[in-house]
Amino acid sequence: ENTILVIGSHDMTLDLLAQYLTHHGRRLASVHVGSQGGLISLNRGETHLAGSHLLDPETGEYNLSYIRDYCKDVPVSVFGWVGRKQGLLVQKGNPKNLQSLKDLTRKEITYVNRQRGAGTRVLLDYQLSLLGLEPESISGYKHEEFTHLAVAAAISSGRSDCGLGVAAAAKALDLDFVPLYDESYQLVIPRAFVDSDLLDPLFTIARDKKFQQAILGLPGYDVSHMGEFIANVG
Repeated sequence: ENTILVIGSHDMTLDLLAQYLTHHGRRLASVHVGSQGGLISLNRGETHLAGSHLLDPETGEYNLSYIRDYCKDVPVSVFGWVGRKQGLLVQKGNPKNLQSLKDLTRKEITYVNRQRGAGTRVLLDYQLSLLGLEPESISGYKHEEFTHLAVAAAISSGRSDCGLGVAAAAKALDLDFVPLYDESYQLVIPRAFVDSDLLDPLFTIARDKKFQQAILGLPGYDVSHMGEFIANVG
């Protein structure tokens, strides 16, 4: 009854949040199924909140259009969590000199992807379309992992040369990072839970300067909109 379940996109700040929640008598259980999977779970009533960073190419907004599509049965509120720097995770020293997504089509480069429905996968496919690049031209495009750390592990082990992910995952496994894009990672919460005793510590922690400073100790994060109300949907 004191466990908060979050299903959706993987973010390394959730691990930090879990540590802080223990001091408030709460336990955080997270399941990483990607942003789209998290919204579907919300609509099924399977989770207390979902982490999501789905970019709508037509509006430039994050999550709102997808929430309208996938959460038709559950009214939700959307809150800011972190801004993140997305880029290429590459082996130490960047031996293949990878600088942009255009380099992924080089014959000697092997890529590791995120699963279909992940926000990072949506971002990749959108950016590839802008560049006029076909997924079939990328070796390893069909090699899928479910978290940023799993992508980093594939690169660290030498199985892949690079993958799209967050800077903190690169640092965790001592990889180099080529920054490319800024994005918004948000929390989507059923309105029935927003004012609940269960989630009250989450909002308290979001306002905690010590917690925010701990996140800023990880590379590639911005906390200027943490806990900020964005919209009600439904």
